[in-house]
Amino acid sequence: MQLTWLRFIAPMAAKSCQVLLLPLVLLLAGSSLAVADQLEVGYYSKTCPNVEALVREEMEKIMSAASSLAGPLLRLHFHDCFVRGCDASVLLNSTDGNTAEKDATPNKSLRGFGSVERVKAKLEAACPNTVSCADVLTLMARDAVVLARGPFWPVALGRRDGRVSSATEAADQLPPAYGDIPLLTKIFASKGLDAKDLVVLSGGHTLGTAHCTSYAGRLYNFSSAYNADPSLDSEYADRLRTRCKSDDDKAMLSEMDPGSYKTFDTSYYRHVAKRRGLFQSDAALLTDATTREYVQRIATGKFDDVFFKDFSESMIKMGSVGVLTGVDGEIRKKCYVAN
Repeated sequence: MQLTWLRFIAPMAAKSCQVLLLPLVLLLAGSSLAVADQLEVGYYSKTCPNVEALVREEMEKIMSAASSLAGPLLRLHFHDCFVRGCDASVLLNSTDGNTAEKDATPNKSLRGFGSVERVKAKLEAACPNTVSCADVLTLMARDAVVLARGPFWPVALGRRDGRVSSATEAADQLPPAYGDIPLLTKIFASKGLDAKDLVVLSGGHTLGTAHCTSYAGRLYNFSSAYNADPSLDSEYADRLRTRCKSDDDKAMLSEMDPGSYKTFDTSYYRHVAKRRGLFQSDAALLTDATTREYVQRIATGKFDDVFFKDFSESMIKMGSVGVLTGVDGEIRKKCYVAN
């Protein structure tokens, strides 16, 4: 976000009923790696050779008009990959018979769906029925980071789109803002991601804002002994209360990385090291030796290049979680509805 025992544990959970027949977790891991190996840089070199240039061109226009979308687009990709893998299921609309992921409580604050449709429409005009929404979302997340002055990483492509989207699964599988280290590492491990991925990917909180309801529990009635979460710096808690007036304030937004929420940098870790992370999950990074050491190291400001490299590697890992390839899934014409 390196506990090697956490790597690659059951990343295909809930993606294919066939893996449930395998008796060993290691077989599950091997299955996931085999599928991820089917992704490749340059996958569309013959069918849509300008795909990355087209996405980048449209992303430059989007970010120029609304630079605050970098965080939401990165978050969309994250929330997609943690439920059913990176299959664009988070983009599907609910139907009369099904409540989709985007309407689950943790996802109701997601933004950027219109931007994804905008990029997809451009690709459909250039290369009809070719580029999946899952690949579009992955490329947009990478470009959002780059355009926010973050690192570039090569994106292997070839994902296909899922046909199933469940609000219940989203509510059960997404890492919660109130999560502690045991819960967060368990959720990450189920996707083949380890404790280092947890602390590195948490650095994505350098971009974007959060609604008051996602952190108000740390400010009001935290416990019988404390009105505010004792792991939260008291001066920062007082400052947050001036914006978030009550624990049911649904309108107010706060920057996750105050003063730098549109720029991808390492200042998030300096806030966390000072006990000024917005979420309980941010504060939890200081309770574990492995994650705490990483936070404190990057917080010095001397290892920005290390974080950029680590973030790139963790994003590549996350982007391979539970992917559909080959003849599985489909290539949606519109990202919000199955064909």
